[in-house]
Amino acid sequence: MTDIETLERALRAAAQAHDDAALPDLIGPADDRRLLDLAYATLDSPVGTLLLAVTARGLVRIAYLGPEDEQSVLDELATAISPRVLAAPRKLDSPRRELDEYFAGTRRRFEFPLDWRLTRGFGRRVLQATARIPYGTVSTYKQMAGEAGSPRGSRAAGNALGANPLPIVVPCHRVVHADGGLGGYTGGVERKKVLLAVERGDRL
Repeated sequence: MTDIETLERALRAAAQAHDDAALPDLIGPADDRRLLDLAYATLDSPVGTLLLAVTARGLVRIAYLGPEDEQSVLDELATAISPRVLAAPRKLDSPRRELDEYFAGTRRRFEFPLDWRLTRGFGRRVLQATARIPYGTVSTYKQMAGEAGSPRGSRAAGNALGANPLPIVVPCHRVVHADGGLGGYTGGVERKKVLLAVERGDRL
């Protein structure tokens, strides 16, 4: 077999493998070259339609559709991670099921892995501290800044929370002002109120 024939065979095999079932195998060197596929799906929820995106590492993005247009979110992901963005709802079965359970009041902790690649530095530390806030409780911007290593960085912590790529599962809705004021929220204050109500056990 010639080198050309070998190459053609490899290309045909790669094309056949490039389907929904192939996503978990695309980790490693391809990931390092930003060639890793992303799968996405949408979910209807009490806070509106959500777009969920996952890589082989884990859930990488949750976007509130409405404030963010679906195509603009997909374009953002294509630029930041990979141009190969696939509509593959089955890849999001676990996150969608767990989010449904959360909104139904039967789940207090998410178990699927997260991909933190859209965060960095102080912002990542703030978000990782936020991810540790227990269900049904709240913390303050100052506390989150302190846990991230900058006790005077409340404003910067607020900016990091406002840029949270994984709202709900990284629960920035649980962060409020020291005086009890709700503060802002990436999906709007009304959504923040709904999420806090879910965790209080209120009927929606």
